[in-house]
Amino acid sequence: MNVFIIGVGLIGGSMARDMKQLNPEAKIYGIDANNAHLDEALTLNIIDVKATYEDLSLADVVVVSIPVNALVEELPKILDIVNSDAIVFDAGSTKFNICKAVENHPKRKNFLACHPISGTEFSGPSAAIEGLYKGKTNIICEIEKTSFRIQEKALAIFQQLGMRIRYMNPEAHDKHIAYVSHLSHISSFMLGKTVIDKERNESDIFDMAGSGFESTVRLAKSSPAMWTPIFEQNKDNVIETLEEYIHNLETFKEMLENDEYERIYSEMDNANKIKEILKGIPQNKN
Repeated sequence: MNVFIIGVGLIGGSMARDMKQLNPEAKIYGIDANNAHLDEALTLNIIDVKATYEDLSLADVVVVSIPVNALVEELPKILDIVNSDAIVFDAGSTKFNICKAVENHPKRKNFLACHPISGTEFSGPSAAIEGLYKGKTNIICEIEKTSFRIQEKALAIFQQLGMRIRYMNPEAHDKHIAYVSHLSHISSFMLGKTVIDKERNESDIFDMAGSGFESTVRLAKSSPAMWTPIFEQNKDNVIETLEEYIHNLETFKEMLENDEYERIYSEMDNANKIKEILKGIPQNKN
């Protein structure tokens, strides 16, 4: 089995590690705009060989894990080259524009629009880890537009990886993911910015920041190169979530100004219900 990983970072590299571990006979090809990433991936034994688009006709499986703005541009080119039996799936955190980009492509049936809800705050080949996808949810959009034969092959791979599958249309995916993923990244980035702007002494931040602060700003260590295009492609949904979030922050500020501590307690007590909803969800989830 020839597996091509386009974008050999945390997501693609982790997929490569798992697929190689589960299928020792698989040959892993790496394609990346950053040649240093390919050299690092070779050294780390994530991939077996460096490749280019010209080699894609050899592919049995193609995993596309590049920033979503590049995905929209590159996915049609990838489908142009792959053979009629190849499985092509992505890992983009937005889905509407990606699905739109290939809706009329002659090889649309070879593509499965996916979003594995998994990751860490780290990036690059060295961030790739085995078992990243075990127990995680993989959201699949527009599965009816993928040929049944390709569906079967792809779902067998996801089962091997230990993933849970959920089906959703692209519009619903982008709306919901804005709340449970994109907003949390913005909050983390902006909390980090607020602290850095206010606390100019780095040693004070290091010495005084507890585990609560560290866990809250963990996502601020995520790659801006990956997240800026996500915010751009999901702009309308992200703005809507920000408006609601800002409204809640302003309400909290007003409660403090008016000494409404019983109301503050009630609001926090209601928010505590989230721990029951999230109980049992694996950690290190983006």
